[in-house]
Amino acid sequence: MAARRFFGGVHPAYNKDLADRLAIEAMPLPERLIVPFAQNLGAAPKPVVKKGDTVKKGQIIAEPQGFVSVPLHAPTSGAVQAIDVYPHPVGADMPAAVIVPDGKDEWASGLDVDRGGEGLDAEKIKAIIRDAGIVGMGGASFPTHVKLSPPKDKPIDVLVINGAECEPYLASDHRLMLEKAPQILEGASYLAQALGVKNVIVAIEKNKPDAIEAMRKESGARGCTVAPLDVVYPQGAERQLIYVLTGRVVPAGGLPMDVGVLVQNVGTAYAAREAVRRNRPLVERVVCVTGRGVAAPKNVLARVGTTFGDLIAFCGGRKPDAGKVIGGGPMMGVAQYSLDAPVTKGTSGIVVLQQGEVAQFVGDACIRCGRCVRGCPMRLNPSVLSIFAERLRFEDAGEHHVLDCIECGCCAYLCPSRRPMVHHFRRAKAEVRKIAAKAV
Repeated sequence: MAARRFFGGVHPAYNKDLADRLAIEAMPLPERLIVPFAQNLGAAPKPVVKKGDTVKKGQIIAEPQGFVSVPLHAPTSGAVQAIDVYPHPVGADMPAAVIVPDGKDEWASGLDVDRGGEGLDAEKIKAIIRDAGIVGMGGASFPTHVKLSPPKDKPIDVLVINGAECEPYLASDHRLMLEKAPQILEGASYLAQALGVKNVIVAIEKNKPDAIEAMRKESGARGCTVAPLDVVYPQGAERQLIYVLTGRVVPAGGLPMDVGVLVQNVGTAYAAREAVRRNRPLVERVVCVTGRGVAAPKNVLARVGTTFGDLIAFCGGRKPDAGKVIGGGPMMGVAQYSLDAPVTKGTSGIVVLQQGEVAQFVGDACIRCGRCVRGCPMRLNPSVLSIFAERLRFEDAGEHHVLDCIECGCCAYLCPSRRPMVHHFRRAKAEVRKIAAKAV
């Protein structure tokens, strides 16, 4: 298994040794939590609290709006100090609730109880996962209950638990697999039960041999297979992962369900276990705070709403020569303009680079070297697409499949002209979608 090799990809310096041997540490509650309402793809939940309200840990503070939406829960007990617009890790100001902890960290009634996971049918499991506000925790933040509900004409026969964690620097999934392997696989069994799937594959890159061993020790009892993967970026991308593991090719414009596969991150599987077994909504996650620009890298169990500034302070603060702060990893992450941006359900890491490590996009003219074409795992022509975007020829970009771009950053990594390729494609994709919406 996993003998196939997807097209393209790159081998950046991984720098995972900065944090991958550091055990997860629980961070004390900060003085305030900024909890954005928009934390999932689809419709953002609607606030149901107001300034001055008191809340308990796990209490719903925003209700879902439609099927592709999930509720949002208070990360601790305390008072709602404000509801206003605050920095968001995606790079824009968005509405959020500011909660001041009361120090009791008291769960709402009926939560955090061991209710077992036996005797649950598929619909009940999906309802529990929905009500717990669980989304994809590898960064995509797509509502998990929606992924677990494919159309009847697209049955799933393979569930992949994604522990590849191919993004440089990040080690949160690695540590979670080392420290919570039984719980992850229990969660995977609930996801499989919700889908009616017997074939469960745990995919892990070979640069995590200890995680491979930890998961293998537990996998037999759960009927799972652990597949070690070659180390190449972006091995953990859904389409590439599916091809390597199964040989199935997700069609252009299609979804994994079109080839009978569903992919869930190891963090999502762990969160599913906590929801089904412990009746705990998603209010915290492991965040890898790393990079040579932070004093003491750590893997931190942090509450949703913890600001990047508070997390970095917990890790000793920024070094004097610190440069860029990135939400996520250096390949697909977003540079932050404010350390008041908070942890969301999809925040897997914070990377603090030194000034000398920060690459500058200069945007020189394309020299037609073809490196980006050879490196693109989606077999696109990034050179042509970026020129279309520069010249505002968005319809042409759409015809050349810019919507199939997974924004992995391989093209920008390889580009000798240091062109901001991913930025071009994000703009082009947004414009193509606008054009399509107007045509309806």
